[in-house]
Amino acid sequence: MAPEAQLFVARVFKKTSKGGGLTLYLGKRDYVDHTTSVDKVDGVVKLDPAELGDRKVFCQLACAFRYGSDDLDVMGLCFRKDIWITHVQIYPQVSKPAQTPMHDTLMAKAGDNAYTFTFEIPNNLPCSVSLQPGPDDNGKACGVDFEVKAYLAKEQDNPDEKIDKKDTARLIIRKIQYAPSQIGAGPKADICKSFMMSDKPVHLEAALQKDLYFHGESIPIKIKINNESNKTVKKFKITVEQCTDIVLYSADKYTKVVYCQEFAETVDPSGTYENSLSITPLLSENKEKRGLALDGRLKDEDTNLASTTILKTNIEKDVLGILVSYKIKINLMVAGGGLLGGLTASDVTVELPLMLMHPKPEE
Repeated sequence: MAPEAQLFVARVFKKTSKGGGLTLYLGKRDYVDHTTSVDKVDGVVKLDPAELGDRKVFCQLACAFRYGSDDLDVMGLCFRKDIWITHVQIYPQVSKPAQTPMHDTLMAKAGDNAYTFTFEIPNNLPCSVSLQPGPDDNGKACGVDFEVKAYLAKEQDNPDEKIDKKDTARLIIRKIQYAPSQIGAGPKADICKSFMMSDKPVHLEAALQKDLYFHGESIPIKIKINNESNKTVKKFKITVEQCTDIVLYSADKYTKVVYCQEFAETVDPSGTYENSLSITPLLSENKEKRGLALDGRLKDEDTNLASTTILKTNIEKDVLGILVSYKIKINLMVAGGGLLGGLTASDVTVELPLMLMHPKPEE
């Protein structure tokens, strides 16, 4: 594509400061982490010179971790921690970035007194994740977010200079990962468990067809039970657990069940069972669960369960933010036999790792 060619953009995102002196333009809100590199953030700021006075125009991109409600700020508590932040002076323009087709398109929308900027997102930053608020929670959701902000100030980053909210324009963006093009073989797990008062064990095997599934895709699980014991498998249960590891702030781990179904299948002593059962964990079934990790939410847009975090090598732990993983648990309820009956009931459990992500869109 020639440098002067304009890019077709279905929708331009813009935000004007309350004072009217600045308008921030972006051509998209999602920026893809390709694991080896991240999409550049190309944007434009339109300004009204009459509003500037002795101030300059700056733009910043910040990756931050929010771990409290806005109400906490009233009490003087910090509820937002910057993981990474960078600034650029827009006006007077110190250096002009290389012109891109996105810049051309946005400049055509913005008109006169518009200036371009480009941010490069480092490869070691976390992806956007938000924690689902409870019914009574107000303000912005906890999680990791990225924000582009244009503002008027005398200096770029002077903590003693108060920047008026009416002189700022902000847009939240998302850093996202798509599923890798190569999908591997599915995981397998098995267990052989013996019981009191029984000479022989119960064998349980479970397997997935592949190691990664897309959000909303049906997940078939192949299950084999060989009950050599003298006890009865009364039923079994399949659960999917989401494990959220908040490594930046509190080093807390949260495990929440996002899918659970019981199957009233009995396997008598010396009996066998083999079947493929399909499950689909969905956010729509978990709307009330506070603290559930979701893919970074943009204002007034729906989202989904958080995608599995793809870890990169040589990344410092303090910039990882929030890590998300999933596992499937198959749990057999085995009834006790003999005089003790149900008092000696026991479980037989296997676990399978699960990756949930979005497919890469077609170009």
